[in-house]
Amino acid sequence: MRFEKWHALGNDYVIVEAHDLPFELTPGRIEKLCAPHTGIGSDGILLLSAPDEPGFVARLQIFNPDGSEAELSGNGAREAIMYLRRHGHATADTFSIQTAAGEIRPTITSETTAIVDMGRVRLHSPNYPSGAADGRGVLSVGGREWSFQHVEVGNPQCAIRVADERALIELDLPAIGPGLERHELFPNRTNVSWYTALEPQRIRTRIFERGVGETASSGTGATGAAVAHVLDGGDSPVTVVLDGGELTVEVGEDLHVTLSGWAVPVYSGKLTADFIKELHATE
Repeated sequence: MRFEKWHALGNDYVIVEAHDLPFELTPGRIEKLCAPHTGIGSDGILLLSAPDEPGFVARLQIFNPDGSEAELSGNGAREAIMYLRRHGHATADTFSIQTAAGEIRPTITSETTAIVDMGRVRLHSPNYPSGAADGRGVLSVGGREWSFQHVEVGNPQCAIRVADERALIELDLPAIGPGLERHELFPNRTNVSWYTALEPQRIRTRIFERGVGETASSGTGATGAAVAHVLDGGDSPVTVVLDGGELTVEVGEDLHVTLSGWAVPVYSGKLTADFIKELHATE
């Protein structure tokens, strides 16, 4: 099995093409591949295959390290986009990719950067079925109440504003994240982003991803936080400062969103016969 390891702002994925995969990607095998010490080590797997509809260059599936499938990943999508371009699967600067969240349409702007049309986000969705039309809500976790903004960005986002940067830094995400991710309000779990405004067009954000945990960055998490910031009176485009770097999110009046950032390869590799044998024996 040949693969490439990529990262975008520290959010790292293993990219593999379907024709190079010698087994089905079951949850158990995904966990072994993503394991940091005994596997490749990554925040997930990006599986690229031939599209099943005309007009697309590829189909992209995104798997979390716990084996669950994610509808979309902003950082993962850019990594797949730049991979497709580098390997000659996409020859134009603008093209379309199939995902579980629907079509995404990137425009490549340099050897390492792209703008991704994320489509129109929604504030009400089946991922927060009891929510009001504006997506705002309040929940209790660990004896504390949190006011949040639900944003559907192809996947569910729960964006929480905090008072200032100090309050943001002091948050113990590994302790509070799981309770929010799996709260009963969100039947399919949720991604969570905490943010604070630095300037009208600049926010600082920390991310707890569904099925992953705290991450250095998240494109869809940054998008959710940026949309919440604009809905609270902030200005677009929004520079989102994450632990791993900065992303730019442009939020239209109709909540149509584009996400800009970079992605780079780390290394290419091939699994050993011994590890493939172990994976074949894993359900």
